[in-house]
Amino acid sequence: MSDMSDTTTDPTTDTTTGGAVLTFDQVTVGHGGVPAVRDFSANVAPGEILALLGPNGAGKTTTLLAAVGALPVMSGAITALGASIDGRVERNARRGVTLVPDNRGLFHRLSVTDNLRLAKRKGGGSIDSVYENFPKLRSLRGRRCGNLSGGEQQMLALAKALLTKPSVLLIDELSLGLSPIAVQDLLPRLRAIADDQKMAVILVEQHIDLALGIADSAIVLHHGRVALRGSARELRERRDTVEAAYFGRLGEPDNVG
Repeated sequence: MSDMSDTTTDPTTDTTTGGAVLTFDQVTVGHGGVPAVRDFSANVAPGEILALLGPNGAGKTTTLLAAVGALPVMSGAITALGASIDGRVERNARRGVTLVPDNRGLFHRLSVTDNLRLAKRKGGGSIDSVYENFPKLRSLRGRRCGNLSGGEQQMLALAKALLTKPSVLLIDELSLGLSPIAVQDLLPRLRAIADDQKMAVILVEQHIDLALGIADSAIVLHHGRVALRGSARELRERRDTVEAAYFGRLGEPDNVG
């Protein structure tokens, strides 16, 4: 999918919902009644990768948990595939909203094949189809998950998610603990999968340049608020602005594009 410029006039909001399969409308969400993310708005279209950037504690994981219904929204609304996201996580998953958590959600004592079999649901994808996306897993199919490298485990986590045939894929810290080589292998695969399957993807990623390299659009969060948003292409050209937003040195929120 080509880079998408954000056309909003207020950088903290995004009201352009045409064609979006995932929409956040002025969402405030937190833990124990304490807001961690405030007034967050975003729209993600089929085949679009939105990179969600920011330092630890910025609210990135909180945003993803709210999107699958694991955290209640304090105000605002989240809509996926034309229906409101509520607290029924399994129901939201069956509708096509899938989260790959930062701990990868794998069964380390089980083999690669058994992990995939457990993830497969009626009407979902085939195990052979995910082997096509990650051919290395085919050669590892009998190996215990706990004996895989970090990159191989992340491949397996993504393969499990793809078996559910998601329309919306949320990925928390794809590169966490991975070697640079593994990251450079996985991110282009994610881009190709999003394009091929027309999945809307939100990618939380610590490697800013790599994330912007495959994303269509990006949002930088700082202390739970949008500090910067714009197309990935334009933000790649304003790396200093992205860094300033990341570390809270930007001042007023900025909108690029």
